[in-house]
This record gives sequence, structure tokens and C-alpha cells, in this order.
Amino acid sequence: MKTAIIGTGYVGLTTGVALAFLGHEVTCLDVDAHKVEELKKGKSPIYEPHLDDLMKAASQNLRFTVDPVEALKNAEVIFIAVGTPSLPDGNPNLSYLKSAAQSIGHYISSPFVVIVNKSTVPIGSGNWVESLVRDAYRAQNVDKKSEFVVASNPEFLREGSALSDMLYADRVVVGSDETRALDVLRKLYQPLLEQTFEAPSFLPRPEGFRAVHFLTSDLQSAELIKYAANAFLALKISFINEIAELSEKVGADIHHVARGIGLDSRIGNRFLQAGIGWGGSCFGKDTAALISTGKEYGLSMPITQAARDVNARQRARMIEILMNELKILKGRKIGILGLAFKPFTDDLRDAPAYELASKLVERGAKVVGYDPVAMTRAKREWSDLELEYAENAHSVFSEADAVLLVTEWPEFKMLPYSECAKLMKNKFILDGRGQMDKEAMKNAGIKLITLGKSST
Repeated sequence: MKTAIIGTGYVGLTTGVALAFLGHEVTCLDVDAHKVEELKKGKSPIYEPHLDDLMKAASQNLRFTVDPVEALKNAEVIFIAVGTPSLPDGNPNLSYLKSAAQSIGHYISSPFVVIVNKSTVPIGSGNWVESLVRDAYRAQNVDKKSEFVVASNPEFLREGSALSDMLYADRVVVGSDETRALDVLRKLYQPLLEQTFEAPSFLPRPEGFRAVHFLTSDLQSAELIKYAANAFLALKISFINEIAELSEKVGADIHHVARGIGLDSRIGNRFLQAGIGWGGSCFGKDTAALISTGKEYGLSMPITQAARDVNARQRARMIEILMNELKILKGRKIGILGLAFKPFTDDLRDAPAYELASKLVERGAKVVGYDPVAMTRAKREWSDLELEYAENAHSVFSEADAVLLVTEWPEFKMLPYSECAKLMKNKFILDGRGQMDKEAMKNAGIKLITLGKSST
């Protein structure tokens, strides 16, 4: 099927590449000419494991352009995958969505077009997008007859494993008030739903994985599913972090507690990793939008608000623990291991490392950071931050009064800590992700404090 993707961020690019790999003719549209030129050369603007490999495998079906006519004119399915960043009041900024919808109205020409909201948008946005497309379409005053329907197809991709999440999804959710749109999207996703495609060697099909559930609903329900899913996951993380602080008080080990409750099939063990909390582009933005939507209807969302409050508290606790240990932060050298909000990505949106570094600098500390993937991006996007960048992980420890583990990159667990300890001015590590081995730190002569555990 002829498919267009508006936006080549994490969601748009991943979706476009995957659909092209499944055999569809995909054109990705973006206003950033430099990004498009790099994509034409097969260079991804984002770090995502195996994305370059899948782009190469799908190259015969994949095009990139800045020309909306080229992308939209004959498209049968058009995905809107533009950014919807938060405004100060918690509502999402819908200006990019509006622009995309108006472009679609200007340029569509196929007899029947399904317009898919892939971006996370407020409940009711499907109706709004449809009116924008209709107005722009009618304003053309040309002799063309295209029918269109707006559908919602929320994404559930985890950065760092987005391609696997796309090809071997838990479910595909599609919402529309018209059966024709549901039928078109079922056909689009059929190779994925039935797992009839040949799995790429670098992303093998999980053993025993045979089919993907296809859930259909009305438009509003599909839009709310996305918000509810992210809010619930955020809640699980914040809940275990709240229990982690209690664990420290009573002398329990939060990792034992999390495993004990996670083995209950009604709870499950995923998203019960205690630590510094969540970041990234989804949980903070989507929980804020859900609370804002509730206010529009006179509803408070106290559980969702509590998840946000606890998450903010986790970042503040890191500073409190550091101050309790060092007493004075002025003039101290603090190392930060990990800058991206999670491992296996270079995404810095709402990264805890930025907030921690900012607060430490405000208190007069010298901060040195390192990340195996996100360094170039951090230097560009965090130019306002007085953060020094280490050449490697070892350099973070040089003359450090403390080192904070902020992102759980696997390589950080494998560092020669006995050697690292010799470089430190004060042998202290604050583990915000529960990754450090207690015995290894003890043998290296390093004092270790882990969120949710008593200190060694």
C-alpha cells in the first residue's frame, strides 16, 4: 500500500522503516531538509539499535522528502507522527499536528484515504483533525474527489527496543468510527499481525511468537488507551519508588520486595525497578496531559498526580543523599554516569541527568558527565548547562568527590572499580538505578548507597 509518514522523529521513522520492510511503499515527509538528506544517505538522525540495518533492508520501498506533494498526493494511508510537546499548563502543543492536518487537506488525491493519528494526542483530536483536513481540502477549489477518514493508531514503542516492539508487538490498537478505515489498517498491518514476513537476522522473531492481537475500538477509546497505558506504567514505577524509600527506613531490600510482589501474576515484574524514576518524552508529557484533560471535565486525577509527585521526589532525593554524605557541595567534583534518559538511546528529553547536573551546578559543584551514545547530542542540546564531558567512563572518577549512576548502561557494571577507586578523591558512589554490585564496591573500598537499600 502507498503510505506516507509525516514526521521522522522516533515514532515516525521507526514506523515508516518497519512498514517499508513489511513490503509497503513508504514515503517519509519532514520539514528539516538536512535531516532528509542524511536519511536519503541511509544515516539515521537518532540512535536506535538496528535502525540503520532495517533502513538498509527496506531501502527499495522507502523514500524521504521535504515535498508534501511527493509524499501525500497518491497516498492511501497517511500517518501523522509529529511532536506534541507539553505547554506550560500541561496541555500538548498541537501546532505541528494542525500544520500536518492542513497539509494533508491540501495535497491528498487518492479516492479513499485513511489519515492516522500516530502522535499521542488529546482525546477528541481525531474529530479536530478531520475538520482541519476537510476545511483545507474544500479550500482548494479544484476538481478532485477524495474521501478520507481519520483513525487513531497509538504507538507503544520503547526507545532502545522500538523495532522489536513494532515487529513483534503485544497488540495493535486501531480506533475509528468507520469500518472501512479499520479494514484498510488491518490490511496494512496484516504481515505483522499474522507474522508472515521473514524476520531479519539482526531482529529474530521471539521463540513461539506467532501472531499479534488486533484491537479495534471507537476513536476516543483508542486515544485514551495510550494515555491510560502510559499513566499506569508511570504509576508502577512511582509506586515501587515510594516503597523503596520505606525499605531504606525499615532496613529492607527493595529488590527483594519488588521480586516478591512481581512474581504475583496479577502484578507482574515489569516496571518495578526502583531508582531515580522515569524520564523521556512520554510519561511526563502524557500524565500531564491526562491531568489537564480531567480538569477540562471537572475531574481531579489524584493517582496520576501522585505518580508525578513521587517521580519528582526521586530526583530531589539524589541531591539530598549527596548533601548528607558530602555536607558541602560547593567546590566538589561530581561525576555522572549516563546522560540519556534510559540505556540504548540517545534521547535526552526529560533526562534525570540534566536536572541533577543543573541542581549541582546551582550549588557550586563541578559536574563531569559521560554517556556511551548521547555525548554529541548532549553537547548540542545542553549548551546552556555548565557540564564538562569526560572522554570515557574512567575519566568521570578522576578526582571525584562522588559519582552518580544515572543511566543503567550495561558497560557501567563492567568497569574495573578497584582501578576507578584509586582515581577518586572521595570513594563514594550513589547508585540511582540499582545496578552496582555491593561486594565489588566493598572490595574496591568504595562506599555505595543504592536507592531502596541501606548503605554499605
